[in-house]
Amino acid sequence: MMISCNIFDPVLLDPVRDGADELYIVSGYATSAMAFHHLKKIEECGLAEGSVNLIVGMTSLDGISIDNHKGFQSLMGLYKDRFVCSYVFNQPPVHSKIYVWCKRDIPVSAFVGSPNYTQNAFYRQREVVNACDPKEALKYFSSLSKETIYCTHGDVDNVVRMHKKIYTEPEDKSMSPGKPIITGLETVNVSLLNHMGEMHGKAGLNWGQRGARNRNEAYIPLKADIVHSDFFPEKGIHFTVNTDDGKILICTRAQGDSGGKAIQTPHDNSLIGEYFRNRMGLMSGDFVTKNDLLNYGRTDVDFYKIDFETFFMDFSVGGS
Repeated sequence: MMISCNIFDPVLLDPVRDGADELYIVSGYATSAMAFHHLKKIEECGLAEGSVNLIVGMTSLDGISIDNHKGFQSLMGLYKDRFVCSYVFNQPPVHSKIYVWCKRDIPVSAFVGSPNYTQNAFYRQREVVNACDPKEALKYFSSLSKETIYCTHGDVDNVVRMHKKIYTEPEDKSMSPGKPIITGLETVNVSLLNHMGEMHGKAGLNWGQRGARNRNEAYIPLKADIVHSDFFPEKGIHFTVNTDDGKILICTRAQGDSGGKAIQTPHDNSLIGEYFRNRMGLMSGDFVTKNDLLNYGRTDVDFYKIDFETFFMDFSVGGS
Protein backbone atom coordinates (compact mmCIF):
# COMPACT_ATOMS: atom_id res chain seq x y z
CA MET A 1 0.00 0.00 0.00
CA MET A 2 1.42 3.38 -1.00
CA ILE A 3 0.93 6.37 1.32
CA SER A 4 1.33 9.78 -0.30
CA CYS A 5 -0.65 12.19 1.90
CA ASN A 6 -0.22 13.18 5.56
CA ILE A 7 2.51 10.59 6.00
CA PHE A 8 3.72 11.59 9.48
CA ASP A 9 1.06 9.77 11.51
CA PRO A 10 0.88 6.52 9.47
CA VAL A 11 4.66 6.09 9.46
CA LEU A 12 5.78 7.61 12.75
CA LEU A 13 2.86 7.53 15.20
CA ASP A 14 0.17 4.99 14.28
CA PRO A 15 2.48 2.01 15.03
CA VAL A 16 2.92 3.44 18.56
CA ARG A 17 -0.84 3.55 18.98
CA ASP A 18 -0.88 -0.11 17.95
CA GLY A 19 1.63 -1.07 20.64
CA ALA A 20 5.04 -0.67 18.95
CA ASP A 21 7.73 0.66 21.29
CA GLU A 22 10.99 0.98 19.34
CA LEU A 23 11.80 2.49 15.95
CA TYR A 24 14.84 1.82 13.75
CA ILE A 25 15.52 4.38 11.02
CA VAL A 26 17.91 4.53 8.09
CA SER A 27 17.76 7.96 6.46
CA GLY A 28 20.06 9.60 3.96
CA TYR A 29 19.66 12.94 5.74
CA ALA A 30 18.16 13.83 9.11
CA THR A 31 17.78 16.77 11.48
CA SER A 32 17.95 16.97 15.26
CA ALA A 33 14.84 19.16 15.30
CA MET A 34 12.88 16.35 13.63
CA ALA A 35 14.14 13.82 16.17
CA PHE A 36 13.07 16.04 19.07
CA HIS A 37 9.71 16.79 17.43
CA HIS A 38 9.07 13.08 16.89
CA LEU A 39 10.07 12.08 20.44
CA LYS A 40 7.67 14.69 21.83
CA LYS A 41 4.87 13.36 19.62
CA ILE A 42 5.57 9.81 20.81
CA GLU A 43 5.26 11.03 24.41
CA GLU A 44 1.95 12.70 23.57
CA CYS A 45 0.72 9.29 22.39
CA GLY A 46 1.28 8.01 25.92
CA LEU A 47 4.50 6.07 25.27
CA ALA A 48 6.97 7.84 27.54
CA GLU A 49 9.57 5.10 27.04
CA GLY A 50 9.36 4.78 23.25
CA SER A 51 12.79 4.85 21.64
CA VAL A 52 14.30 5.87 18.30
CA ASN A 53 17.48 4.44 16.77
CA LEU A 54 18.72 6.55 13.86
CA ILE A 55 21.38 5.86 11.22
CA VAL A 56 22.22 8.88 9.05
CA GLY A 57 23.41 7.45 5.75
CA MET A 58 24.89 10.22 3.58
CA THR A 59 27.45 11.34 6.14
CA SER A 60 30.22 9.34 4.48
CA LEU A 61 29.84 11.59 1.41
CA ASP A 62 28.37 14.87 2.60
CA GLY A 63 29.32 14.92 6.27
CA ILE A 64 26.91 16.63 8.66
CA SER A 65 26.29 20.18 9.79
CA ILE A 66 27.75 21.27 13.11
CA ASP A 67 24.29 22.42 14.22
CA ASN A 68 22.61 19.06 13.65
CA HIS A 69 25.60 17.17 15.03
CA LYS A 70 25.48 19.13 18.29
CA GLY A 71 21.71 18.72 18.34
CA PHE A 72 21.94 14.93 18.02
CA GLN A 73 24.57 14.82 20.76
CA SER A 74 22.33 16.92 23.00
CA LEU A 75 19.36 14.61 22.39
CA MET A 76 21.39 11.53 23.29
CA GLY A 77 22.08 13.18 26.65
CA LEU A 78 18.54 14.44 27.09
CA TYR A 79 16.83 11.19 26.08
CA LYS A 80 19.18 8.61 27.59
CA ASP A 81 18.30 5.10 26.37
CA ARG A 82 15.50 6.57 24.22
CA PHE A 83 17.45 8.12 21.37
CA VAL A 84 20.55 6.78 19.64
CA CYS A 85 22.13 8.39 16.58
CA SER A 86 25.01 7.13 14.48
CA TYR A 87 26.61 8.12 11.18
CA VAL A 88 27.66 5.92 8.24
CA PHE A 89 31.40 6.38 7.61
CA ASN A 90 32.06 3.77 4.88
CA GLN A 91 31.66 4.18 1.13
CA PRO A 92 29.40 4.02 -0.73
CA PRO A 93 27.06 6.39 1.13
CA VAL A 94 23.53 5.29 2.03
CA HIS A 95 20.63 7.22 0.50
CA SER A 96 17.93 4.76 1.64
CA LYS A 97 14.99 5.73 3.84
CA ILE A 98 13.57 2.91 5.93
CA TYR A 99 11.44 3.04 9.09
CA VAL A 100 11.07 -0.20 11.10
CA TRP A 101 8.89 -0.53 14.20
CA CYS A 102 9.35 -3.26 16.80
CA LYS A 103 7.18 -4.40 19.68
CA ARG A 104 9.12 -6.06 22.50
CA ASP A 105 12.06 -6.59 20.13
CA ILE A 106 9.90 -8.20 17.41
CA PRO A 107 9.63 -6.28 14.10
CA VAL A 108 5.94 -5.60 13.46
CA SER A 109 5.75 -2.96 10.73
CA ALA A 110 8.05 -1.16 8.31
CA PHE A 111 8.00 1.45 5.57
CA VAL A 112 10.34 2.27 2.72
CA GLY A 113 10.11 5.35 0.52
CA SER A 114 11.34 8.84 -0.28
CA PRO A 115 11.11 10.93 2.94
CA ASN A 116 14.23 11.75 4.87
CA TYR A 117 13.90 12.03 8.65
CA THR A 118 13.25 15.78 8.52
CA GLN A 119 10.23 17.97 9.17
CA ASN A 120 10.66 19.39 5.69
CA ALA A 121 10.07 15.93 4.21
CA PHE A 122 7.19 14.93 6.48
CA TYR A 123 5.32 18.23 6.50
CA ARG A 124 6.26 20.39 3.51
CA GLN A 125 7.30 18.18 0.58
CA ARG A 126 5.53 15.59 -1.57
CA GLU A 127 6.79 12.18 -0.49
CA VAL A 128 5.63 8.58 -0.78
CA VAL A 129 6.14 5.48 1.35
CA ASN A 130 5.20 1.83 0.98
CA ALA A 131 4.78 -0.83 3.62
CA CYS A 132 7.48 -3.49 3.43
CA ASP A 133 8.61 -6.67 5.22
CA PRO A 134 9.59 -5.58 8.78
CA LYS A 135 11.99 -8.49 9.28
CA GLU A 136 13.89 -7.73 6.09
CA ALA A 137 13.90 -4.01 6.87
CA LEU A 138 15.35 -4.60 10.35
CA LYS A 139 17.94 -6.92 8.83
CA TYR A 140 18.96 -4.09 6.51
CA PHE A 141 19.31 -1.67 9.44
CA SER A 142 21.45 -4.20 11.30
CA SER A 143 23.67 -4.78 8.27
CA LEU A 144 24.59 -1.07 8.26
CA SER A 145 25.23 -0.76 12.00
CA LYS A 146 28.79 -2.08 11.79
CA GLU A 147 29.65 0.70 9.33
CA THR A 148 28.52 3.50 11.63
CA ILE A 149 29.93 5.57 14.48
CA TYR A 150 27.88 7.03 17.34
CA CYS A 151 27.49 10.81 17.18
CA THR A 152 28.87 10.94 20.73
CA HIS A 153 31.99 8.85 19.98
CA GLY A 154 35.26 10.54 20.88
CA ASP A 155 36.66 10.09 17.36
CA VAL A 156 33.56 11.10 15.41
CA ASP A 157 35.11 14.42 14.34
CA ASN A 158 38.01 12.52 12.77
CA VAL A 159 35.80 10.00 10.97
CA VAL A 160 32.91 12.14 9.70
CA ARG A 161 33.37 15.57 8.11
CA MET A 162 31.61 18.36 9.98
CA HIS A 163 30.29 21.23 7.87
CA LYS A 164 31.92 24.51 8.71
CA LYS A 165 29.76 27.05 10.52
CA ILE A 166 28.02 29.66 8.43
CA TYR A 167 29.54 32.39 10.58
CA THR A 168 33.03 33.39 11.66
CA GLU A 169 33.61 33.22 15.39
CA PRO A 170 35.30 36.22 17.01
CA GLU A 171 38.84 35.75 18.27
CA ASP A 172 37.82 36.90 21.75
CA LYS A 173 36.05 33.98 23.46
CA SER A 174 36.05 35.49 26.97
CA MET A 175 33.01 35.89 29.22
CA SER A 176 31.31 38.14 26.67
CA PRO A 177 32.15 36.91 23.15
CA GLY A 178 32.53 39.49 20.38
CA LYS A 179 29.95 39.63 17.63
CA PRO A 180 30.18 36.85 15.04
CA ILE A 181 30.46 37.80 11.40
CA ILE A 182 27.47 36.56 9.40
CA THR A 183 26.65 37.30 5.78
CA GLY A 184 24.07 36.20 3.25
CA LEU A 185 21.37 34.94 5.63
CA GLU A 186 17.84 36.20 6.20
CA THR A 187 17.67 37.83 9.63
CA VAL A 188 15.23 39.41 12.10
CA ASN A 189 15.85 41.47 15.21
CA VAL A 190 13.70 40.49 18.21
CA SER A 191 13.22 42.76 21.21
CA LEU A 192 13.20 41.25 24.71
CA LEU A 193 11.10 44.20 25.94
CA ASN A 194 7.37 44.81 25.64
CA HIS A 195 5.70 47.15 23.14
CA MET A 196 6.26 50.07 25.55
CA GLY A 197 9.99 49.41 25.63
CA GLU A 198 9.82 48.13 29.21
CA MET A 199 10.57 44.78 30.82
CA HIS A 200 7.77 42.24 31.05
CA GLY A 201 6.59 41.79 34.64
CA LYS A 202 5.29 38.22 34.43
CA ALA A 203 5.88 37.38 30.78
CA GLY A 204 8.83 37.11 28.41
CA LEU A 205 12.01 36.41 30.36
CA ASN A 206 9.98 36.71 33.60
CA TRP A 207 7.24 34.22 32.67
CA GLY A 208 8.10 32.03 35.66
CA GLN A 209 7.80 34.86 38.19
CA ARG A 210 4.36 33.77 39.35
CA GLY A 211 2.77 31.21 41.61
CA ALA A 212 4.49 27.86 41.89
CA ARG A 213 6.25 28.06 38.52
CA ASN A 214 9.95 27.43 38.07
CA ARG A 215 11.21 31.03 38.28
CA ASN A 216 13.52 30.46 35.31
CA GLU A 217 10.63 29.70 32.94
CA ALA A 218 10.74 32.12 30.05
CA TYR A 219 10.00 32.72 26.39
CA ILE A 220 11.12 35.16 23.70
CA PRO A 221 8.16 37.34 22.64
CA LEU A 222 7.56 37.97 18.94
CA LYS A 223 5.96 41.12 17.62
CA ALA A 224 3.13 40.99 15.08
CA ASP A 225 5.24 41.61 11.99
CA ILE A 226 7.44 38.60 12.77
CA VAL A 227 4.50 36.44 13.88
CA HIS A 228 2.79 36.96 10.53
CA SER A 229 5.93 36.47 8.44
CA ASP A 230 7.31 33.12 7.31
CA PHE A 231 10.69 33.62 8.99
CA PHE A 232 10.13 31.04 11.74
CA PRO A 233 8.35 27.71 11.20
CA GLU A 234 4.67 27.60 12.06
CA LYS A 235 3.44 26.67 15.52
CA GLY A 236 3.97 22.99 16.32
CA ILE A 237 7.19 22.62 14.30
CA HIS A 238 10.44 22.30 16.24
CA PHE A 239 13.68 23.97 15.21
CA THR A 240 17.29 23.99 16.37
CA VAL A 241 18.80 27.26 17.60
CA ASN A 242 22.59 27.46 17.71
CA THR A 243 23.73 30.39 19.89
CA ASP A 244 26.72 32.65 19.43
CA ASP A 245 28.36 31.12 22.52
CA GLY A 246 28.04 27.57 21.19
CA LYS A 247 24.91 26.33 22.97
CA ILE A 248 22.08 24.39 21.34
CA LEU A 249 18.42 25.06 22.12
CA ILE A 250 15.55 23.07 20.61
CA CYS A 251 12.70 25.54 20.26
CA THR A 252 9.18 25.92 18.97
CA ARG A 253 6.61 28.67 18.62
CA ALA A 254 3.79 28.78 21.14
CA GLN A 255 0.87 30.90 22.38
CA GLY A 256 -1.67 32.83 20.39
CA ASP A 257 -3.15 31.61 17.14
CA SER A 258 -1.67 29.05 14.76
CA GLY A 259 1.28 31.38 14.08
CA GLY A 260 2.58 31.40 17.64
CA LYS A 261 3.71 34.68 19.21
CA ALA A 262 6.47 33.32 21.45
CA ILE A 263 9.59 31.17 21.14
CA GLN A 264 10.10 28.64 23.91
CA THR A 265 12.07 25.50 24.74
CA PRO A 266 9.26 22.93 24.89
CA HIS A 267 11.13 20.16 26.70
CA ASP A 268 11.66 22.50 29.65
CA ASN A 269 10.67 26.16 29.47
CA SER A 270 13.20 27.03 32.16
CA LEU A 271 16.08 26.22 29.78
CA ILE A 272 15.71 29.44 27.83
CA GLY A 273 15.36 31.48 31.02
CA GLU A 274 18.45 29.86 32.51
CA TYR A 275 20.33 30.61 29.29
CA PHE A 276 19.64 34.36 29.36
CA ARG A 277 20.21 34.70 33.11
CA ASN A 278 23.53 32.92 32.78
CA ARG A 279 24.59 35.17 29.87
CA MET A 280 23.80 38.27 31.92
CA GLY A 281 25.58 36.97 35.03
CA LEU A 282 22.39 36.75 37.09
CA MET A 283 21.51 34.14 39.68
CA SER A 284 19.20 31.29 38.76
CA GLY A 285 15.57 32.38 39.16
CA ASP A 286 16.34 36.11 39.42
CA PHE A 287 13.77 38.59 38.22
CA VAL A 288 15.17 40.14 35.04
CA THR A 289 14.98 43.93 34.88
CA LYS A 290 15.47 46.31 31.98
CA ASN A 291 18.60 47.55 33.75
CA ASP A 292 19.96 43.99 33.74
CA LEU A 293 19.70 43.97 29.94
CA LEU A 294 21.13 47.48 29.64
CA ASN A 295 24.03 46.62 31.93
CA TYR A 296 24.70 43.51 29.84
CA GLY A 297 24.77 45.60 26.70
CA ARG A 298 21.64 44.90 24.68
CA THR A 299 17.87 44.47 24.97
CA ASP A 300 17.36 42.32 21.88
CA VAL A 301 18.59 39.28 19.99
CA ASP A 302 19.28 38.67 16.31
CA PHE A 303 18.04 35.49 14.64
CA TYR A 304 19.57 34.22 11.38
CA LYS A 305 17.76 31.62 9.29
CA ILE A 306 20.06 28.84 8.10
CA ASP A 307 17.23 26.64 6.84
CA PHE A 308 13.63 25.68 7.75
CA GLU A 309 14.73 23.77 10.86
CA THR A 310 17.96 25.54 11.85
CA PHE A 311 18.62 29.05 13.19
CA PHE A 312 21.48 31.01 14.70
CA MET A 313 20.82 33.35 17.65
CA ASP A 314 23.19 36.21 18.41
CA PHE A 315 23.03 37.75 21.91
CA SER A 316 26.64 38.87 21.88
CA VAL A 317 27.90 42.31 22.87
CA GLY A 318 31.04 44.18 21.94
CA GLY A 319 33.20 43.58 18.88
CA SER A 320 32.25 44.81 15.44
